[in-house]
Amino acid sequence: MIARRQCKPIRVGKVTVGGNAPIVVQSMTKTDTRDVQATVDQINELADCGCEIARVAIPDLEAAQAISTIRKKTSIPIIADVHFDYRLALKSLKAGVDGLRLNPGNISEPEQITEVVKAARQRQVPIRIGVNAGSLPPESKPSISTSERMVNVALEQIKLLESLDFDLIKVSLKAFDVLTTIEAYRAIASKISYPLHLGITEAGLPRAGSVRSAVGIGILLYEGIGDTIRVSLSAHPREEVNTAYEILKTLSLRQHGPTLISCPSCGRAEVDIINLAESVDRSLREIKKPIKVAVMGCVVNGPGEAKEADVGIACGKNKGAIFRKGKVVSTIAEKDFLETIIAEIKAC
Repeated sequence: MIARRQCKPIRVGKVTVGGNAPIVVQSMTKTDTRDVQATVDQINELADCGCEIARVAIPDLEAAQAISTIRKKTSIPIIADVHFDYRLALKSLKAGVDGLRLNPGNISEPEQITEVVKAARQRQVPIRIGVNAGSLPPESKPSISTSERMVNVALEQIKLLESLDFDLIKVSLKAFDVLTTIEAYRAIASKISYPLHLGITEAGLPRAGSVRSAVGIGILLYEGIGDTIRVSLSAHPREEVNTAYEILKTLSLRQHGPTLISCPSCGRAEVDIINLAESVDRSLREIKKPIKVAVMGCVVNGPGEAKEADVGIACGKNKGAIFRKGKVVSTIAEKDFLETIIAEIKAC
């Protein structure tokens, strides 16, 4: 059992972040926010695969104004991602956004931040202080590490917001470098009582980016650090959501949809186990319940290695054993492998 860091809970729309709430999965749309229908469609698609908060880019006034219509046509909270121009944050608040992400690396004037904070406080809208290693403000002590700079920037911004009687705060300290990210979150975790949003920024394409994110986010979650996560991939955002849930499921922090246990295949395999596993995986995408499914290549290790699976198959030459909770319940012909295992899954 992972002992999570205790922090102040905040509300982002109808979603609680921090406190005793489950770790929240976020993503960010990759549409032009000014294209309202495309953005609505993508947010609804993300919600359907389990995304709980969606962030949208606000590059200009038209994008900020679009939030009003987008919110009416979507079911999950919307966060406005604002850079450089504080007035876009004000317009987003007026349009009814559920949360703001501000980057202290490019919106740092106290007067501008004060105006935004007052408007957010009036509407009870939380602000994420989103520190990125790639956009840090100038540092007067160049000898300190990047992670230290990130923490210092975040603490300075928190101090300003608290001085304005504002505590609906969430904090992130993201870098591409996994070790820098881990160091920054570890350092700030004991210094503040606000929720922490985890991520490895610009993690890359799905294969490498998923590994990088799983290592960085996974280590922090295992240490009890983190209240909400986003996996940043150069891919459709549903891949971000799917990967985020795989990280949480692996650490037994959330259960969401099926988990597939499949063997890598070897010289003992007498069927195309890889193709079978891929076919089962495609079928599982339509299933929402948290079921464990095992596709194993032989009867030597199949039932034993997948004994915790709800349902599975261990394949042999021309036949396979169907098992539930590690116990064999029937034997079937190879031609019936896929159809039978899918039927078993749906009946489970």
